[in-house]
Amino acid sequence: MENKSHAMAAGIFMLVLASMLVGLALWLTRDQRQYTYYELSTSDAISGLQPQAMVRYKGVAVGKVTHIGFDEKRSGQVLIRIAVDSQAPVNPSYTYAQLGYQGVTGIAHIQLDDESGPSLPLPPGESGLARLPMKSSPLTVLADQGMLILSKADEAVQRINQLLGNDNQRRVSQLLDNLNATTREVQLLSQSLQRSLHQGVDPALAQLPALMQDSRNTLQAVQAASQHIGTLAEQLQAPGGTLEQVQTSTQGLAASVQRFERHTLPGIQRATSDLGLASRQMGRTMANIDANPQSLIYGAGVVRPGPGEPGFVAP
Repeated sequence: MENKSHAMAAGIFMLVLASMLVGLALWLTRDQRQYTYYELSTSDAISGLQPQAMVRYKGVAVGKVTHIGFDEKRSGQVLIRIAVDSQAPVNPSYTYAQLGYQGVTGIAHIQLDDESGPSLPLPPGESGLARLPMKSSPLTVLADQGMLILSKADEAVQRINQLLGNDNQRRVSQLLDNLNATTREVQLLSQSLQRSLHQGVDPALAQLPALMQDSRNTLQAVQAASQHIGTLAEQLQAPGGTLEQVQTSTQGLAASVQRFERHTLPGIQRATSDLGLASRQMGRTMANIDANPQSLIYGAGVVRPGPGEPGFVAP
């Protein structure tokens, strides 16, 4: 009996010790954070997502998946319920959810991120929890576009086969032959140009130093002429110089012209008038002499009327 009592006491002690260890482990691993619950609804496949899967906001772990089921109000929709740390900056007007995968293991998690601008929040479901919009994951988009990509790849392969057909191969071979012939012609032309350049440029290069020396001499002569011109300009512009003398002479000439107009020109005009009057008188005198030449001897006298004129008296 004593052995049985000792065995029972030992068993009870072990049970109590195990219970205490389990309680201590639960107490040490308990989650003291406060959570806010949200719902997600999607028609895409959620392969790899399990309850207790991680929820990340911009890569930071902020919660976990608490429930995965089907939306009874919408056929074919998967309903996901998540618990997010209340201190995480999640806003139904900005935040959206997306399925993410960790490496190549196929284990999925919920990735939360924010839009650049606000949007209308989704109406809550039957549970009354706020709903976050859920976008398709990149792998889902890639799977949806797989058939289109394959069709494009098949079309590309067909076009490549057409491009590499026999006719095109012959054309490419002819093109390569033409390119080879053109290359040889270009090489021959380049060699000819090099020979021409050596033959024509070398004499010109040999004359270049003499031309440069002539240019320097010409430039020096031009500089000397410029200095002489500058000196001459200074002499012309100096006080008492040629320009001042020319100006003085011009002023004296202008004064002489004014005196000529005021004094000499009126006298010349009067002399010209007198000369004209004398010429007219001389003309009349010559006309009288021509009509009566004897007037030079006897004077003008009285001209008697001739026969047939009034007052004629016969002798």
